[in-house]
Amino acid sequence: MPRHMRTIPNTARWITLAVVVVLAALAVGVLRVAAGTTTPAGTSATTAPTAPSWTTTAAGAVSATQAPASSAPSALDPTTGRHSTLGGLVPDYTLPPIEDGMVPVITKIPTQQKVVFLTIDDGAVKRASDLALLERNGIKASLFLAHTFIAGHAGFYQAYLDAGYLIEDHTMTHNLGFINLPYPQVKAEICGMADYEEKYFGRRPVLFRPPGGPYTQAVRRAAAECGMKAIVDWEAKANARSMQYQVGQALRPGDIVLMHFRPELPADLAAFIRAQKAAGLKVVLLEDYLGVK
Repeated sequence: MPRHMRTIPNTARWITLAVVVVLAALAVGVLRVAAGTTTPAGTSATTAPTAPSWTTTAAGAVSATQAPASSAPSALDPTTGRHSTLGGLVPDYTLPPIEDGMVPVITKIPTQQKVVFLTIDDGAVKRASDLALLERNGIKASLFLAHTFIAGHAGFYQAYLDAGYLIEDHTMTHNLGFINLPYPQVKAEICGMADYEEKYFGRRPVLFRPPGGPYTQAVRRAAAECGMKAIVDWEAKANARSMQYQVGQALRPGDIVLMHFRPELPADLAAFIRAQKAAGLKVVLLEDYLGVK
């Protein structure tokens, strides 16, 4: 060791070491404080929030207007202007255009994507518990309502709209002989309900379901003249506490499922959920998948 280094007292070296340790600790503290005010790694103020992951629980279920605390609200879809139920899924089907003055008819969506669509008809039974049950299970549905069942109850269905459901056209009177009516009356049934929904719900429907499901070319033409984009029927339904299928014995990707606002809705919904989970399908709002407003 050089002679001049041997002349430094031991105490001086310990003092120097202590000063270095203190300065290092202060530097670490400053860095930690600065880190606490910056954006965490992997996030950005301009990144769109992801869709919430909804789960079903026996207790503490998610309310109609509150996402789980750990989830950000779904992003607004630029096409529809709604909070989408797609959860990042990119639809692989485009609704056919109106041709020869007639709307297209769909009974299922031709896709292999693991999606299923729930539709609920009429509106004869009105219980707040039905909406709460749908929300607890994280399910959004398209509601095909008829004026004869919902007249005077617009406020009741506003709760569905506020929760992200959409109301579509199911005629004024729900006449099961609808397809046999004269053309002016057929058109009045469809346009009249569309006018009612636009006035009381602030949105004109774009999808139409004939009472009972049957349609004719005249019905397709009248629907187009009333501003509809498609007639929507079904190939599966939740009915009488069980699932009923026109094709096969289980839900398939792209199935449109029919259900009704009836006293047995909770049992029908339970049957649908069992079938949906068994098939591994995600429930998506039909309008979101079609990209219609």
